[in-house]
Formats: sequence, structure tokens, C-alpha cells
Amino acid sequence: MMRLDSGLAFVCGLCLVGVMFLGEVAQAVETTLAADDPKVTRWEQDVAALEALDRTEADPADAILFLGSSSIRLWDTIATDMTPWPVIRRGYGGAHHHDLCHFASRLVAAHEPRAIVVFVANDITSPTESPAVEQVMVDVRATHAAIRNRHPQVPIFYIAITPTESRWPAWPKISRLNTAIAEMAAGEPNTFFIATAERFLDPAAGQPIPALFQKDRLHLSPAGYRIWGELIAGTLEHELGPPLAVEPAGIRVD
Repeated sequence: MMRLDSGLAFVCGLCLVGVMFLGEVAQAVETTLAADDPKVTRWEQDVAALEALDRTEADPADAILFLGSSSIRLWDTIATDMTPWPVIRRGYGGAHHHDLCHFASRLVAAHEPRAIVVFVANDITSPTESPAVEQVMVDVRATHAAIRNRHPQVPIFYIAITPTESRWPAWPKISRLNTAIAEMAAGEPNTFFIATAERFLDPAAGQPIPALFQKDRLHLSPAGYRIWGELIAGTLEHELGPPLAVEPAGIRVD
């Protein structure tokens, strides 16, 4: 069990879920919410709908599997922006790591991807009312363990949480979470962190660039998604080498 300082005690307490590694005895993995918590089960229908796609669609070879929250779900131009990498998109919500850690094993179970890319940005939205970075990291590690349970060797890439105008007051805390995720990735085999903030902040003003976001000042605009695609595709090629040649019909989105 992780040792928690008294100042970091969580109101909801820590729950335990069992994760089986490579056929060995199940190990307890900490999560901040139980699997039957309403904040988790509210997404059951969304995840079940994604599982239904898994039963009716075949994966392209060499595919990159994207998991995460609404920025993944809303990325309608992902096939174009990620060219030449074929993609599988499995975003839902509103996702937080406190629910994705319970659903990740289901979302990756039907796939044999070249790599898995994760983006979740909803755990910290306020400088004072959101959970502590250490609390969020409990669930980030649980998400990672759930993916590793199904895919022990597949490369996993975590996209940095983007600086946005709508959540700018929380940016210092979000930045600390990004640092914590990057440090986790550096200590895990075949795990990588994709930094993005420099491309989304005005170098003169130090503020998010409005043209890269939709009117809600939260989700990416087409220009923002193109930058995301450039950064992600570049990191994939740097770490994995070039993608295999695929037919255009092999590109898959939901």
C-alpha cells in the first residue's frame, strides 16, 4: 500500500481493485473511487457503446489506440491529423482517471495496437476545489496498471494536459500534475510523455492562444488538433520508427 501523509488523506478513502499481471496472482491496485461509485457507473453506457464497436469493426494493422476524455471523443479529424498512422479512437465523456482506471482494461481488451495514447484532462479544473495532485496520481497509476494488465509490452504515451483559458486559474496545479505524470512515465518501461504546453501558449503573453481553441475556450479548434497531431505523430515516429504501410481503408475511427 502507498503510504499517505495525514495532510493527503482522501475524503472518500482509497479503494482497492485486483489486477492480474501476466497470469500471476492478482495484486491490489489503489483507486480513489470504487467501481460501483456513481461517478464511475455514469459512464457505463458510453463504454458499452465503444465495446459494441469493437465487436463489429476490425482493427487496421499498426494502429494507434487513443483513450481518454472529450478531446479524444470530439477529434473528428483524427484520421487526417494523424496521417500516416492508422488510428482507433475510444474516448468518452467527460472522462476522469478516477473512472478510466476502472474502464481501461475493457477499452483495450479487443485491440492489439502498435501503441496506446492516453489523454484525460478533467481531474483538475479548479485551483482549490479539485483533488490534490497526489490523489489524482493514484488513479493515473491505476489506469496505467489496468492497461499494462492487458498489454504488458505495448508502448503507452501520455499526452500532457493542455493549458486552456477556461481553466487558466488551475494551470499551476495542472502543470504539477503534468510533471507528476511525466515523472511516472520516465520510471516505467516503454512509457512516454508528450509535452504540448509550449505550442499552445503565446510566447509573448504566456497565455493560451485563442485560435487553437473552440468558443468554449476548453476544447481544441481544428488548428489546435492539427498541432496535437503533429506533436503526437512526431513523438510516435521518434520512439517507434515509421508506421507500416497501410491501405487508406485501414484507417479507423468511431
